[in-house]
Amino acid sequence: MTPIRLTPGSVTLNDWRAIYRGAVPELDPACLPAVDASAAAVSRILARGEPVYGINTGFGKLASVRIDGEDLATLQRNIVLSHAAGVGEPMPVSVCRLMMALKLASLGQGASGVARTTIALLEALLARGLVPVVPCQGSVGASGDLAPLSHMTAAMIGVGEFFVNGARLPALTALEQAGLAPIELSAKEGLALLNGTQFSTANALAGLFEAERLFHSALVTGALSTDAARGSDTPFDPRIHALRRHRGQIEAAAALRALMAGSAIRDSHRVDDPRVQDPYCLRCQPQVMGAALDILRQAAATLEDEANGVSDNPLIFADTDEALSGGNFHAEPVAFAADMIAMAVCEIGSISERRIAMLVDPALSGLPAFLTPRPGLNSGFMIPQVTAAALVSENKQRAMPASVDSIPTSANQEDHVSMAAHGARRLLAMVENAYGVIGIELLAAAQGCDLGPALASSQPLEAVRALVRARVPTLTDDRHFHPDLEAAIDMVRSGQVAEAASAIALPALG
Repeated sequence: MTPIRLTPGSVTLNDWRAIYRGAVPELDPACLPAVDASAAAVSRILARGEPVYGINTGFGKLASVRIDGEDLATLQRNIVLSHAAGVGEPMPVSVCRLMMALKLASLGQGASGVARTTIALLEALLARGLVPVVPCQGSVGASGDLAPLSHMTAAMIGVGEFFVNGARLPALTALEQAGLAPIELSAKEGLALLNGTQFSTANALAGLFEAERLFHSALVTGALSTDAARGSDTPFDPRIHALRRHRGQIEAAAALRALMAGSAIRDSHRVDDPRVQDPYCLRCQPQVMGAALDILRQAAATLEDEANGVSDNPLIFADTDEALSGGNFHAEPVAFAADMIAMAVCEIGSISERRIAMLVDPALSGLPAFLTPRPGLNSGFMIPQVTAAALVSENKQRAMPASVDSIPTSANQEDHVSMAAHGARRLLAMVENAYGVIGIELLAAAQGCDLGPALASSQPLEAVRALVRARVPTLTDDRHFHPDLEAAIDMVRSGQVAEAASAIALPALG
């Protein structure tokens, strides 16, 4: 994969997506003079002898405790080791790499007071595939993502572990094998590395990128379900959506029209179809999917800003030799964005499950009960629909906004927190559930088309049907269903479903 040039402050959403998918980031060297100036400013600030938070004082509630000059390096090491207090399973490697890249871009803006050698190690870790083992629980999303970023930093000083080619190695061993040396933290550097919103932002961006793939796949399966049910494409008429004006709705309707254009199945029932209107799960797809698209775009804009910002504390202003304490570490914007993504993911799965339920009900679909040629002897898609319902219900529970919660920490010094970390961290699990729902719909819709008249759908939908049938044959009599489900979910998760329908342009987040 071509390396991604990180120009601090102006990295695109496409670049962050590429890094999440495996691209290696390289820091634009043009930023290094600003980095050097920031580090030099810290030295001048220290020389004045004034107390400056996090540089020559304690942290949090201990900010009033002054630290002697000979102990400043120990102070930075101590904050890393004491704050590396996370629990739970390790972050996924892809998300941890993204977190590291976000921190690299943040430090590269020259407002954090770190040396270029510290930044160089972070960049080298990414280039050589060393990913810190970072427990995923322990941050409340304010005063920064302290615990997870401390675990990242601990590995950089030789404490903890790295993932290397899928194996877990002691940090010092991994560094030595890669020809790297652990860093020794100078004044301000430990705090700069562990303070910030990069854990929450990385998880939220990962959730966003997976939700984008989910959205595209759900548009395709929704169109295929409409054909399977002999539904109408009249609700996708552009005149309807122009009157409501929502950009996402207009674009979702256009995609659905394009997906069904030229379908012989649709053409076969344009005349003398006794049905006047389809159920909402078919007819209101542009409204629901368009609203999801709009909200995902809002979240994307927020997260792109956050990814290009600086969120540690205090911030160093080299032109005036000032260290200003503020609250950029408070991840409320990320928490709100994560909550919006969670709602969109939940609704995408919810309307998909309703289409599955419609297809298996002969009274609504006109197809054999539970999509099996011989219902009774066979149960067909009876229980896959139950599975979809279970996944949707679980996502409804997880979609409760995280941002409305807060709990005081650090002896009430940090008395309002964002809960962005777990609000963002739940997203991948929610998308995985929704992938399951869309995978079940993919099989049900293909089965519905197979059970109807021997007519072709549109070109893009026929490509999707061919993709499915290359791995999962039509269900005649009951068989072990789980392998079929796994194959279908993999097609959705990997993006193959959207790619198969690539003859038409699906709406993007940008």
